[in-house]
Amino acid sequence: MGAIDSHRAADLHVLSDHERRFLLTRRVGHLATADSRAIPHVVPVCFTISQGTLYITIDEKPKRVAGPALKRVRNIEHNPVVAIVVDRYDDKDWTRLGWVMLRGRAEILRAGTEHDRAQELLRSRYSQLAAMQIAERPVIAVRLERVTSWGNLSVGAEEADYDGQA
Repeated sequence: MGAIDSHRAADLHVLSDHERRFLLTRRVGHLATADSRAIPHVVPVCFTISQGTLYITIDEKPKRVAGPALKRVRNIEHNPVVAIVVDRYDDKDWTRLGWVMLRGRAEILRAGTEHDRAQELLRSRYSQLAAMQIAERPVIAVRLERVTSWGNLSVGAEEADYDGQA
């Protein structure tokens, strides 16, 4: 892949191989939700992807309010349309800049097989979650509807340290 690819938009939820590999090497995404008045709210999140769905758990890191009262959870309950941006920024080499934006409809999973599987995938991707009591915490499941990407999504050997699910 060239240093900078042109903008690509696909009205399908299927990720290209380049997008999938890029996402697997990124550790943080930014979840954008909006409330019923369309006021945006963006927070950094840990994530994993499996079969056309992106998963985010509500973890034990300190928060101002409890899980169900979190702004992102309340927003999704009122307006399930969300976006997640996962990017790479390199201050020294702008030919490495790239991002993937995933859009879809989110739902809050509070229990069940999909909830438990998502928690397993997230624990396997983020060792920090192993010590946390997340089994009873909600999972945000984003059903991917649109993928847009831009820039250099190539993955170097130094980045290919995660071989998890996507």
